[in-house]
Amino acid sequence: MSAYIIAARRTAVAPREGAFRGVEPYDLAVPLIRAVLADAAVAPEEVDDVILGNALYAGGNPARMAALAAGLPDHVPALTVDTQCSAGLDAILLAAARINAGEADLVIAGGLESFSRAPLRFVRPRGPDETPREYARPSFSPFSDRDPDLIAAAAQLAGELGISRQQQEAFAIESHRKALEDNNPHAIVELAGLARDAFTRALDPRLCARLPVLEGDPEHGVTAATVAVEADAAAIVLVASEKMASRVSLAVRVLGGARRGGATEQPSLVPVDAAKAVLARAGRRAGEVSAEIMEAFAVQAIAGIQGIGLDPSKVNMRGGALARGHPIGASGAILCVHLFAQAKAAPPGGFSAGGFLGLAAIAAAGGLGSALLLGD
Repeated sequence: MSAYIIAARRTAVAPREGAFRGVEPYDLAVPLIRAVLADAAVAPEEVDDVILGNALYAGGNPARMAALAAGLPDHVPALTVDTQCSAGLDAILLAAARINAGEADLVIAGGLESFSRAPLRFVRPRGPDETPREYARPSFSPFSDRDPDLIAAAAQLAGELGISRQQQEAFAIESHRKALEDNNPHAIVELAGLARDAFTRALDPRLCARLPVLEGDPEHGVTAATVAVEADAAAIVLVASEKMASRVSLAVRVLGGARRGGATEQPSLVPVDAAKAVLARAGRRAGEVSAEIMEAFAVQAIAGIQGIGLDPSKVNMRGGALARGHPIGASGAILCVHLFAQAKAAPPGGFSAGGFLGLAAIAAAGGLGSALLLGD
């Protein structure tokens, strides 16, 4: 059995407290679910499952909420995946696995996230002498000495690899430049009046140089320009069996996927292992692929490009998360939406001798990394 992506849509990405501040997380996905079904001309009754990633909703199965709000029949089940930043891509990998196993013919997959509507989080008191304690993020490791703040981990990585602040800023400037020049936004469905990513702007070295270092030393530290902002968005793809894919004009085959674990204190490097694994399994070379790499931090993306051995000219060709923002549970799915859009626009012969070949890779808190390979 083979799995195919036959439709892919996303919302624009809005910074926290921006255009989507009043939109409930599951409602971010509703117009996208309807859009991908319309794109592929399939009925809601034909959907076998819904699998969506989310990190901040705090329970309640937002995938089920989105499915019902979009008008899917009650009999269609739904599953919410939480692997933090990897959740949206992992949801797509799970959907492809269901197709490959012959358990489903059509699965809605992707991710949704809202920093703006995320609930306040408190630790419950253990006894009458304690009071509830608010916390910003959960623990990503049971070992306190292996659970650094992710910004601190990024700064440490920059120092260890010798990636300077100026290199990181140059990468961020280029990400914004490419995003500004993108005149064909990737399959965006307008929501709350927003049809383009709201954060993208013209950066220059002088502006970046004035920003204070958030973490790390002056030479290698990270700044507001080299860290993706917290954001709200959703992204949805339609994963189909060969039987269903034969009904549409464009179907991009899922050539493989990989998930890997690594050091919890340095998750940025784990996608390198996942990407190398999926490329080796498919018998493909890193230099062949058009890649979408998560830009949670500029240093993370730079390290990923170098570690995987990618051609930088074929990476995030229309900008990345540094120019958009990072809606955690949706970010991995956004990468996949972009690859599908590239496949649609690719000329005959695509990006490699065998046609279109696209790689998505993302790191996640807790020492996780995921990668997906698409091709025609």
